[in-house]
Amino acid sequence: MHHRTLGILGQLEEASWFSRVGLKVGPAIIVVTGWPQAIEQCSSFEWEDLRLASLNQYRKTLAHRSEERLGLWSSTLADVKKITGPLVDRKIAGVVREHDLPEIFKIRVRNDITGACMESEYADVCPPGLFTSIGQWYVDGHFPCGWWGAFPLGKLVVY
Repeated sequence: MHHRTLGILGQLEEASWFSRVGLKVGPAIIVVTGWPQAIEQCSSFEWEDLRLASLNQYRKTLAHRSEERLGLWSSTLADVKKITGPLVDRKIAGVVREHDLPEIFKIRVRNDITGACMESEYADVCPPGLFTSIGQWYVDGHFPCGWWGAFPLGKLVVY
């Protein structure tokens, strides 16, 4: 695993995830006011479509720049998931239990953190994208859960 990725994982390990949910962060970001709204946002088809489109575009750019590196995607992903899965499970356990959060929450967080690490693994070929930026919101204590408006001109939604 690349040292960049290990650095991100270290930041994520040390951070207090969800410690600042609901706090205002500035005019460029929409902040929802509770877990029900956050879950509604993260469950939306629009958020899932945006995330999938971002990942597909990232892989397309990677394929254009290095087919050899793209060929390593599956094995790299498997290695990353071995670390991100247990990390995410540890970091979300308390909030899931306390707020009885649904499976979609767990899936979204796992995908966000895994996506950020995958972008880090390939940052020497493609500049980091959406998942790197939303990964930072976990470090900052928030839950990135949606997008409002047309991408990329709209606003990120966080809790």
